[in-house]
Amino acid sequence: MKIAIILFNLGGPDSLEAVQPFLRNLFSDPAIIGLPAWLRLPLAAFIARRRTPKALGIYEQIGGGSPILGQTEAQARALEEALGGEHEWRGYVCMRYWHPMTERVVQSVRRFAPDRIVLLPLYPQYSTTTTASSFAAWRKAAKLEVPTVEIESYPTEPGFIRASIEMVKQGLTEVPDARVLFSAHGLPEKVIKRGDPYQRQVEETAAAIAEHLDGVDWSVCYQSRVGPLKWIGPSTESEIRRAASDGKSVVLYPLSFVSEHSETLVELDIDYRHLAERAGVTRYVRVPAVGTHPQFIHGLANLVRAALWSTTS
Repeated sequence: MKIAIILFNLGGPDSLEAVQPFLRNLFSDPAIIGLPAWLRLPLAAFIARRRTPKALGIYEQIGGGSPILGQTEAQARALEEALGGEHEWRGYVCMRYWHPMTERVVQSVRRFAPDRIVLLPLYPQYSTTTTASSFAAWRKAAKLEVPTVEIESYPTEPGFIRASIEMVKQGLTEVPDARVLFSAHGLPEKVIKRGDPYQRQVEETAAAIAEHLDGVDWSVCYQSRVGPLKWIGPSTESEIRRAASDGKSVVLYPLSFVSEHSETLVELDIDYRHLAERAGVTRYVRVPAVGTHPQFIHGLANLVRAALWSTTS
């Protein structure tokens, strides 16, 4: 049996020239700005122009582009290997806002002619702004008469949690008495009030990891706030300052990100590290994203097998 696995991620600009069109694609998404197209699209172009200079400065700090595509491709290949030879598995990276985008991926999948399709978001916690948006784009473009199953979320999937525990414990070996900050991408508060389960699932992930950290001091916080709206909190910045005022070192784990990109490599590694130093945090250790950690990939493989079983049983 031929199985296509579609690994969804947001994507990132692969060059400085791609920064503005990437931002325009992002803000054109109705899941991000919920206005009619005739208002949303010109507003998206305006916001992209306004934000491009700052974004260029961010991407210049990490070599002129996002590394997320190469890392997601590595996850796809690792997943194929973990699934083994039972079926002909083919992992496809599908980015929401930069290449390879949905329409191109659909063409590749059509040529493969799979017997089953599994949609696998690389967002462990579900949100209307990420998973639902990626699924909607796929449904609109695919039109493939192939049995398809969607994996909506996996905030406490055992392999993901085991990988996270191992990596956080490695960080704690450097600073045993640190406070662990579980940092997730933030969302406007109004999105959560509409029923989005993201914040609850983030907290479930954090609790599942912390349960195995021998009573360590920890908290959940949210990063990457933009715009004038009220966002969910507490913010990562405020939790770093609170740790400093409490005389605590910090071990920070980005539990909603499974790969490295500007929000980890710049925001966490550079901006927040400088904030921690200025605030008086003695030690600041940033734990990497799970990436291709064997336990995480094994967990994804289990999710795919279970999803496939649900379409064939």
